[in-house]
Amino acid sequence: MTTLFPHPGPKGGWRTRAGWRVLPALLLCVVMAGCATSPARDPRDPFESFNRQVNQFNEAVDQAILKPVATTYSQVAPDPLRTAISNFFGNLSDIWSTLNTALQLRGEDTATNFMRVNINTVFGLGGLIDIASDVGLYRNRADFGQTLGFWGVPPGPYMVLPLLGPSTLRDTVGMGVESRGDLIMNLDNVSNRNGLYVLRAVETRAGLLRAGAVLDEAALDKYSFAREVFLQRRQNVIDEQRHREDE
Repeated sequence: MTTLFPHPGPKGGWRTRAGWRVLPALLLCVVMAGCATSPARDPRDPFESFNRQVNQFNEAVDQAILKPVATTYSQVAPDPLRTAISNFFGNLSDIWSTLNTALQLRGEDTATNFMRVNINTVFGLGGLIDIASDVGLYRNRADFGQTLGFWGVPPGPYMVLPLLGPSTLRDTVGMGVESRGDLIMNLDNVSNRNGLYVLRAVETRAGLLRAGAVLDEAALDKYSFAREVFLQRRQNVIDEQRHREDE
C-alpha cells in the first residue's frame, strides 16, 4: 500500500536528506492550493448568505442578552431549583414526545412516555420531580419534524431561524405544528405565559453553556460546524428509528 511518507527502504525513501529538503516545498504547495480553492457551496444550504446574516444576529443577541442571563442564572439558582425547572419543562415535552412516538409506530417508547407523563404529573408535583426516571422509565424524545422525516418527508433546505437557530424547512413546519399544541402558549394569563417562555429559554441556554464553550474552541467556522452537526444529528435520529422499525 502506498503511503505519503514510506518507511526507508534500500534507497532511504523520504527520510534521506534530499527527501526532507523536498518535503517543505510539497507542504507549501498543498497550503497554497488550499488557500486558492474557494469552498464549494453546500447544496443543502442554498440560502447560506442569508442564513449567515441571521446567525450573526442570533449570536449578537446571545452574547448581549441570553448568555449573560443564562450564566448568572446557572451561578445563582440552586441546583435543586434548576433540576425542578428542567423536569417541569421536560414533562411538558414528554406529552408531545408521546404523540410523536405513537405516530412513528414506536409502541414501547409510546407506552414509556405515556407512563412518564402520568407518573411525574400525579406523583411528581406536576413534573417538578422526575420519579419516572428513578424507576427506570427513561425519556424517549421525539418531535413532529422527526415524525415527518420518519415517513419520508425530505428535510428541504437548511435554515437558520431568528432566535431559534438551526433548522430545516421540514423541522420548521414541525415546530409550527407543535407550537399550536404548546400548553404554555395556550395559557390565558399573558404575564404568566411570557414568564414561562423566558424561563424556558434561559434554562435551555444555561444547559448549553458548556457545549457553546467547546464549539468556540473547536470550530474555525462555527456556522459550518453547527450546520453539519445539526443535519447529521437529525438524520441519524431518523435513520435509527427506521432501522428499529425494520427489525
